[in-house]
Amino acid sequence: MDTIIYISGIKKQFLYYKSLGEKTIDQVSDENLFWQHNEDSNSIAIIVKHLWGNMKSRWTDFLTSDGEKKWRERDKEFENDIRSKEELLIKWNEGWQCLFNALDTINETNFDQTIYIRNIEHTITEAINRQLAHYSYHIGQIVFIGKMVSTQSWKTLSIAKGASKSYNTKRFAQPKHKVHYTDKLMKGE
Repeated sequence: MDTIIYISGIKKQFLYYKSLGEKTIDQVSDENLFWQHNEDSNSIAIIVKHLWGNMKSRWTDFLTSDGEKKWRERDKEFENDIRSKEELLIKWNEGWQCLFNALDTINETNFDQTIYIRNIEHTITEAINRQLAHYSYHIGQIVFIGKMVSTQSWKTLSIAKGASKSYNTKRFAQPKHKVHYTDKLMKGE
């Protein structure tokens, strides 16, 4: 496996999901960032707090310490104590920055290194894929909540309903080419 190509593609996928979360947060009123369907459900703010805690734990000293840090207080991540959009965005950006900083440390000389999450051995690829799946799951929840609380004002983050045919016509009008699938999505194409 070409380490550089893999890490570059993974960064693009993480950036894509990060952008979906940000585009949702931008569309949701400050008040609705804290909306919960019921006591047992999570708000966008709570999901962001959980992502932040997970990212800080998993990606701090990624190559040298277990991904479940002793200082992490996972249960507190689900307490609804973020008080402002500004605080939410600080946590959001801290988590993502920690992730991207860690990805920047991976190279051909350490790519085969074993890492651990909760004392379970992972290859770097397994650990990255585990987190990509986890984060995209929660970003999907954020988008779903955002759509529910934004009603008619919601601007789609993907191909709009009823627009698949025109989207595909545009795509297939181009010659076959090599790009990462997120490149055009990130540009809004």
